[in-house]
Formats: sequence, C-alpha cells, structure tokens
Amino acid sequence: MLWLLLCLGRSLSGPLMAPYLAFPCPGSGHELVGIVGGCDVSARSYPWQVSLRVYNRTVGRWIHCCGGSLIHPQWVLTAAHCVKLKSLQASAIMVQVGQLRLYDHDKPTKVSKIVRHPDYNQILSAKGGADIALLRLEAPVSLSPHIRVVSLPPASLTVPERKMCWVTGWGRVTVHSPLPPPYHLQEVEVPVVGNQVCNQHYRKISNNTKPIKDDMLCAGSKGQDSCKGDSGGPLVCLWKCSWVQVGVVSWGHRCALPNFPGVYTRVTSYVSWIRQYVPLSPGP
Repeated sequence: MLWLLLCLGRSLSGPLMAPYLAFPCPGSGHELVGIVGGCDVSARSYPWQVSLRVYNRTVGRWIHCCGGSLIHPQWVLTAAHCVKLKSLQASAIMVQVGQLRLYDHDKPTKVSKIVRHPDYNQILSAKGGADIALLRLEAPVSLSPHIRVVSLPPASLTVPERKMCWVTGWGRVTVHSPLPPPYHLQEVEVPVVGNQVCNQHYRKISNNTKPIKDDMLCAGSKGQDSCKGDSGGPLVCLWKCSWVQVGVVSWGHRCALPNFPGVYTRVTSYVSWIRQYVPLSPGP
C-alpha cells in the first residue's frame, strides 16, 4: 500500500487518481490506500460496501475519497485517518450506498456525526493504531438486496493465519494506475498473515521494533492487495457460513509487494467500542 499525505498536498511520483474517481478525504493521512490483482464484483455482491464522498468545487460534485462499510442502517464503519482532522464537520462528508459503479445514479446520504476512536493519534496517523471511526447517517438507509449490513465478528474470534478473506474497493489497480471507467467495484482474495511474521517484514523498513500492533491485522500477497483509494473499506471473511468484517483498510508499504501485506485495523479489538454507539442491526 501507499503512504500518502494527499490532503496535505503530498502525492506519489506519477499521476493522481482520475479526477472523477478519487480525491482525498478531508484530513486523510498518508496511509490513504485500490485493489491490485482483482476483478469486477458481480451484481449483489458486497452490499455493505459504501463510498465516502467529499465535495469538489472544481468539478461541482461529490467525489470518492475512501471506502467504508454499512454495519447498521444508520452507521458506517471506516478508518479514522479518512476523517482525521478534528475540525472536520460531519456536513463535509457524504456516504453513497448500494453502488457497484461509482457515480452511477448517485444519491448520497448526509452524515450527522463523526466518531473517531479516542486512542487514534492524529500525528502518528494509522501507524499509531486505533485507526477506526464511525459515521452516523442523518437517516437510516432502506435495506434491500443491494443494500445490506455486514456482520461484525465476536470479540473473541481469532482469525487464523493463511485464512483466505476478501477486500473490496474503488482504489488504484496498480501503484500508478487508477481504476478506469466505469469505476466498477473491485474485489480480491487475500491470505491473512500472522502478526509475528508481518512484524518481521515491516521491521526492515521501520525504526519501530513492533510496527504491527496487536490491534492490527495483516493480509495480502504479491500481486494481491488493497491500495490507494481503498482506505476505510472492509476486509471480510467467511465464518460459520456468514460474512463477517474482520478488518478495515488502514496502511501498508506501497501496493502488492512480496513480504509486505496490507495492514488493517483488527475489528475484533474494537467490537465493544463500536457497540457503545451502534446497536445491533435489525437485519434486512
């Protein structure tokens, strides 16, 4: 994955995302991370996937900047670095649900409240941990075959090493290649990498002896990863015949490199915090 400070003016060497695809979220960190090695998502798949939008005056429309997941008809789970600035008002963000192709019959929903985890460090950004946030929608969305909530795992769930899971998003398809029109949601299957192994790899590029913290989860392999533009999106695994969200796209080293899997916020570490705000979903 790619570490960028897009909202603060930094960018990678090479073209930015297509102007109608992805602009940075206000205050997003340098971990704003597309799907590499993926393919188009089939109809009715991942109905919990959402797109976070910010308004761009130049083009006069709400532009995709991060991913997220619908965990309740009125609540979205995303990464804190997507909405990191404490001065950011809820009115500056909108959420699009039920969409496979970005900007296809847009009907974005207003956000009424942003809840960042209190342990999230704005200076350290995603690498400091607690990279998780909740968005309360102004009104509940209507559930349908195309719009559904994703289940959260029990806090006691242990995601085993080499477990195959799926990550989705509208981000880059290679480090330097934005997702082309018609901006179809991408999916890719990625293996879970144990934290001990992941730490061994990331220590090579970090001054920290434990860059992968306990509240983080690693997943990905060479040629299969999330990338810039996927931040805040869901990593889901099949557990007891149901899809559960085990991770939130957070950060990483470039995209899809060998020995550098993507790093996700471990959802099981924050289930109790989420439940302080989000009631159990009534279901479809």
